Amino acid sequence: MSDPSIPLAPAPRVRDAAGMKRLALGLLLAAALLYALATRMLAQHTAWGYVAAFAEAAMIGAIADWFAVVALFRRPMGLPIPHTAIIPENKDRIGQNLASFITTHFLSTEQVLARVRDFDAAARLAAWLSQPAHAALVGERLVAVGRWAVDALHDARVRAFVAELAQRGLRQVDIARLSGQVLQAMTHERRHQELLDGVLVQVAKLLGEERLQEAITDAIAREIKALKLVGLDQVAARLATRKVVVIVAKTIIEMADDPQHDLRLRFDDTVVGFIDRLQRDDALRARGERLRDELLAHPALMRYVDDLWANLLAWLQNDLARADSTIRQRITEAAQTLGERLAADAGLKDWINGEIQRLVPPLIERYRDDIARYIVARVAAWDAHEMTDEMERHIGRDLQFIRINGTLVGGLVGLLIHALTQAWH
Repeated sequence: MSDPSIPLAPAPRVRDAAGMKRLALGLLLAAALLYALATRMLAQHTAWGYVAAFAEAAMIGAIADWFAVVALFRRPMGLPIPHTAIIPENKDRIGQNLASFITTHFLSTEQVLARVRDFDAAARLAAWLSQPAHAALVGERLVAVGRWAVDALHDARVRAFVAELAQRGLRQVDIARLSGQVLQAMTHERRHQELLDGVLVQVAKLLGEERLQEAITDAIAREIKALKLVGLDQVAARLATRKVVVIVAKTIIEMADDPQHDLRLRFDDTVVGFIDRLQRDDALRARGERLRDELLAHPALMRYVDDLWANLLAWLQNDLARADSTIRQRITEAAQTLGERLAADAGLKDWINGEIQRLVPPLIERYRDDIARYIVARVAAWDAHEMTDEMERHIGRDLQFIRINGTLVGGLVGLLIHALTQAWH
């Protein structure tokens, strides 16, 4: 059975090669008949000597070039003549030389990089995406991929796999350490002070509300039991409430005006200490892990997540199936907008092209030898006889011109030599 990895010659080319073979053979036979006729008629006129010389040299040229062409692919007439069957005998070496030729002359870093520079990928991408038809094509293709993905995720096996994968990934999350890292990023350069400012503003608003002041007054009055007997409990409570409100308001104003206020610094220390505990305290970390595992194991949470996932997939499936899909429209608009903005932004185009040119050399250097080894391995895997037959079918038509030209040129050279010989004598 033929190796499917060997490219088969097109049928018309095979027929052309067979026709050219018949033509070359016909010229050889014609030269032989002409030679036989000329030698028979030689005694009747000297002109037949010229004809015989032409025919004789044409036969020699035809046979010599037939030998040369056949020797490329097989041993002529099966004879073990040295340096014949060149292609099948040297298949592996040809593969190595082919790989070396391609990697040297087509995959050198300088050549590929020059081609990438001339290609101007950013400008081509911008021009392509700017066309509404092309942007629509991007939307159509991505929606098709999206439909396939959604259909695949509806499969119970895929959903179970995704759920298990998600749970396994979540179980590996260190909740305490991650929370500490998030808080550390959020509090970088004292950003948490902005949160404190917001809390203080809300406290000030609450203290200004009459309802809250009355609640504070009642709470204080309940604690002052001795003054209740003389009816001064509410008066004393209102005075105390006012003092509390004034003191808190004053403290808030002082904190707002002083970034280095003692309470702010204590708040800093508390936040920093809590973040440090989240990242270093084993007990706190263990509590976080227990809380995480309890949540993941809770059936209600899993049912909620599963329902949420099913609703999301249903919405996606419904939208992607519609002719006026919102997702398709957004993708199309985004693609065209990207193309238009990229076309107008020379700096961004330069950056994209620069990044491509920066990435190409390491990729070429990394994979050049792999490509060479791949070529060598593919050629080595081909059956020598099948490869030879296919090569002959591919280039056989052109090689037959060597035989035809050899016949005609040989005959003309023989005629010229005979004419010069006659002239010399």
